[in-house]
Amino acid sequence: MCVGIGQMITTLLVLHTAKMSKVIQFQDFDRSILLKMFPLPLLYVGNHITGLASTKKLSLPMFTVLRKFTILMTMILEVYILKKTFPKRLVYSVVAIVLGAMVAASSDLAFDVEGYTFILLNDAFTAASSVYTKKKLDIEGLGKYGVLFYNALIIIIPTLLASAFTGDLHEAVTFEGWFKATFIFCFLMSCFMGFVLMYSIVLCSYYNSALTTTVVGAIKNVAVAYIGIFVGGDYLFSWTNFLGLSICMSGGLVYSYLTFSTKPSRSTTEEAQELKIHITEDSTGSTK
Repeated sequence: MCVGIGQMITTLLVLHTAKMSKVIQFQDFDRSILLKMFPLPLLYVGNHITGLASTKKLSLPMFTVLRKFTILMTMILEVYILKKTFPKRLVYSVVAIVLGAMVAASSDLAFDVEGYTFILLNDAFTAASSVYTKKKLDIEGLGKYGVLFYNALIIIIPTLLASAFTGDLHEAVTFEGWFKATFIFCFLMSCFMGFVLMYSIVLCSYYNSALTTTVVGAIKNVAVAYIGIFVGGDYLFSWTNFLGLSICMSGGLVYSYLTFSTKPSRSTTEEAQELKIHITEDSTGSTK
């Protein structure tokens, strides 16, 4: 939790400094901010806590595979909350991802009920956070920088309290590594790269759909999953598990290929604007 708190503080410092220097702009704080941001901060906290708990309980390959259920949850939430529709090819690739995850999980020799519960909760929080981030980016006055800044500002106090309550803060304060320059450097780099990661996710959501933001992580997860088989020592190999993992990863790569190789269709707004121009020209008698 303290690493997360360090990343939140870094986010606040970087964005506040950039705003004071007039490099970026976003709305000043007022009472409306809390309503505009709700429930995004709560989803972020839930995502953070369940993510740490599930990482501790599961091996890296199984953690990576079960995270794929986030994709299906994100697609469902986008349909119901953002009223989006998806081509059948993308739906089939998502089904392949989930099917592979189910095959891999069915033969997990290190099955852990608590770990599976935490990872599925983490999937739900991540999916909801992605969809609501996309929704909040369209709110006037916030934008991508406002969403990042106020999300960190709202949740930093509750996270500090939770860290103190669980004893995490005490362990961090008494940690002997604070006297080592190497650890301090790595900790500060982790805080800064945490900000870069959060900014990248928001930026990806800004230019793409929430589903694409979720799936594009599959490219990174290919390396994480297969390296995790040989590194870490907590993966128990079975051919069924390995096959499911491979199906899952292949589905993620196919989705990424289909998304970025297909030309985006013209938006309804553009079509409506063109229709309006034709009607206007026709009413003047200058064009049939």
